[in-house]
Amino acid sequence: MSDISAQVSSAIDGLTSEYQIIANNLANVSTTGYKRTTNTFSKMLNKLISTDPTGTNQDDNPILTSKIDFSQGNLIESGRTLDVAISGKGFFVLQTDQGSTYTRSGNFDINKNGQLVDQSGRVVAGKYGPITIPPGAATSQITISTDGIVRVDGANVGELKIVDFGKNESELVPAGFGCYDAPADLKSEDAKNVTIKQGYLEGSNVQMMEELVDMINVTRLYQANMKLLTTGSDNTKNLINLAMG
Repeated sequence: MSDISAQVSSAIDGLTSEYQIIANNLANVSTTGYKRTTNTFSKMLNKLISTDPTGTNQDDNPILTSKIDFSQGNLIESGRTLDVAISGKGFFVLQTDQGSTYTRSGNFDINKNGQLVDQSGRVVAGKYGPITIPPGAATSQITISTDGIVRVDGANVGELKIVDFGKNESELVPAGFGCYDAPADLKSEDAKNVTIKQGYLEGSNVQMMEELVDMINVTRLYQANMKLLTTGSDNTKNLINLAMG
């Protein structure tokens, strides 16, 4: 395969991956607490084309890199007692058999043991252990203050554990269902300057129009590179036929 063909094939692979990322973002535009994944491959490719239209500078080939955008989503009022949103930088902590996992999705419930859990049944961590609602308590009796203290009929039953990874949050790894795992050496600390809002959920931070514009650009570049690859293949076939004729 020629160097140019290899470059075009690499560009097609990168654009295909970016298209999949955008499609996943769009599929989660209404998912509570979802954080979009960003990718600059197509923008880098556009810049390369504008500065090196002949594609002769192979050292400037764009590299497929993606990262999670942890910026705040809009807070949406739900009116549900056990819906909780974080305003500011931080994550709820969920306990699993494999250890802690972290999420911005605060649509909680109560399990058969009276513990506060997420929609998948994972226990919501409190600062001093699981938060347990007394038997027979009605959800209307539960209040969660702006600093995360959970009370039932005025009595303190626990405090939500909210943690922050600061500038290292980019090292968090998506774990599915709106959760993120932390590498073993990544340390968290108690989140600061956060406000807890009961009866609210954080919406996805996906901006639909922005994603659609990016998808159009990726599609255009993909089609252009496919055409270039097909043209190169046809030229090669013509040369082979000419040589054999």
